[in-house]
Amino acid sequence: MKAIVTGGAGFIGSHLVDTLISRGSCVHVIDNLSSGKREYLNRSAEFHNIDISSSDAYNVIVSERPDYIFHMAAQADVSRSTSSPFEDMQTNIAGTLNLLEACRHFPVKNFVFSSTSAVYGNVSSDIINETCHPSPISFYGLSKLTSENYIKLYGDTFEVPFSILRYGNVYGPRQTSKGEGGVIAVFLEKLLRNEKLKINGDGLQTRDYVYVQDVVDANIDAAVKGKQMTMHISTGERTSILQLIALLKRYHSNEILSFHTTDRQGDIKHSCLDNSLAKRELNWKPHYSIEEGLKETHLSLFN
Repeated sequence: MKAIVTGGAGFIGSHLVDTLISRGSCVHVIDNLSSGKREYLNRSAEFHNIDISSSDAYNVIVSERPDYIFHMAAQADVSRSTSSPFEDMQTNIAGTLNLLEACRHFPVKNFVFSSTSAVYGNVSSDIINETCHPSPISFYGLSKLTSENYIKLYGDTFEVPFSILRYGNVYGPRQTSKGEGGVIAVFLEKLLRNEKLKINGDGLQTRDYVYVQDVVDANIDAAVKGKQMTMHISTGERTSILQLIALLKRYHSNEILSFHTTDRQGDIKHSCLDNSLAKRELNWKPHYSIEEGLKETHLSLFN
């Protein structure tokens, strides 16, 4: 397998690159290091320090003719998307279009897109399935949903094969405190500095936290099995901020202090994704519980 991973120096992308290479794949990484880190790059990957919206990125696809593209590069910070909607659009929408144009003229076996539960906004359902109507409340969620629609239309119009994966809140080693779904990383960085944990609102807001290796496995499964489909990659279980803190207290040797502040603009109160479609179509399931994944993540920093 020859693969291009955009954002391959980032949190999820670098784990995907490591796993692909460990399985014998030839991997090219496209990343401008705006949020990715050079030290996360796998030395066996071919690195292209370029922007996904550039002609250079287009030309890499043309010259390398990959079997699969895993499109993970994104502007993923909700707050930043609010302060700079145009920048968010250029990265998330224009960047995706640039890659799709290359796939239109030089076909791949599958274009695997990393999307997000943020496309749904505040949904009243206890658990969200893929038929729920998307209604994003952040520019980040809007740009991801718009990219999804472009991908689907390229599939219908130009027969570009695709798999769209809407993630729950991904966490694990290498995650920074910036970006969508980064509360676990925020808390762990605070603990590294022996600072109090800030809780936005009442702390009862819930998310579906999914461990990074489970997401990596789902991407690889989707590349081979999941064409022309939109699927949730999640655990299907809710965990609140207060529950996260309670779990961290099990693993952390020092006392953990916290305080409450106001809700953050653009945040979703509750989000939990039904993963039954991915289980059925990909023969995939998450292997890490929140307890196991959080323990592994904590150990990566405090071992």
